[in-house]
Amino acid sequence: MSDVAEADLVLEGGGVKGIGLVGALSVLEERGLKPKRVAGSSAGAIVGSFVAAGFSSSEMQQIMDAADYQSFEDKTVWDHLGPPGRVLSAAFELGEYRGDEVHHWITSQLASKAVTTFSSMPYVDDGADPALGSQQYRLVVMASDISAGRLRRLPWDAEVFGESPGDMPVADAVRASMSIPFFFKPVKKSLPGGGDAVLVDGGMLSNFPITTFDRTDGKPPRWPTIGIKLSARPETGEESANPVSGVFSMGKALLATMTGWYDNMHLDDPATVARTIFVDTTGVKATDFDLDDATKKRLYDNGRKAATQFLDGGDGREAWNWETYQQRYPSSSPTG
Repeated sequence: MSDVAEADLVLEGGGVKGIGLVGALSVLEERGLKPKRVAGSSAGAIVGSFVAAGFSSSEMQQIMDAADYQSFEDKTVWDHLGPPGRVLSAAFELGEYRGDEVHHWITSQLASKAVTTFSSMPYVDDGADPALGSQQYRLVVMASDISAGRLRRLPWDAEVFGESPGDMPVADAVRASMSIPFFFKPVKKSLPGGGDAVLVDGGMLSNFPITTFDRTDGKPPRWPTIGIKLSARPETGEESANPVSGVFSMGKALLATMTGWYDNMHLDDPATVARTIFVDTTGVKATDFDLDDATKKRLYDNGRKAATQFLDGGDGREAWNWETYQQRYPSSSPTG
């Protein structure tokens, strides 16, 4: 992998499409990359928690292949009412599915690596800039606090909820990050001053938090951030990403614009594109929980192909090189 043996990783969310992340990670691992810290939203938070816990890419592939995704669709108490129950679930539970099964699944997987709370995965920097306070852990996941109208980075913002960052259960933070609105029930956390914080999918505010570990102190970076995004590489002059033909398509386009604006702003930056692996997920939706084995393999293989092209060049992009990146984008603020 050129001359880079370590990097921070940022993983985009995308529900079941997260299998593509594992494919890309398998190539990075084969090339000798040792992740230092990981950030992610939704599916990126799930896979990121596995990376930070020390799972190998082959272990993650086995976990994803064996997972019963349809079991994650655990109905609420309104399910016995049929289609009207879905409306009632949205109205009273704020989500069609409880999310208990996926929370249990994440908890059990992490437990196999003796990971429970964030203190189980400390980040130790052997350089001159040790991480301090809430940032001394290998993982950070994004959650959207819709009650406060802002992004929460967990466990960095744990004290907002009266919790110690190190004592926050990793599975709880990941479950909050993957709370797809009206699909999974949101996660509620009591606030010290009274009331509840309502946390949903981090992807609502930042599905691809590429700047999470970027330096802001003006010091030269010691290693890069490499992002893995679950979408094809953006084309120059791309138009009609959200075609509008009526009131419903307009509503979907408005939502997509609101949720994607922050991340797309970074993707307009050539420096971000240069440090991002783009995995083509070929039309698979985040909530396609009935994926067949052939589709799982295609997503995984697409991840491997994208990472290989990123590292070695191909399909219109040059091979990744850390020194070249630093020379070309000296004003950017990569991590380290």
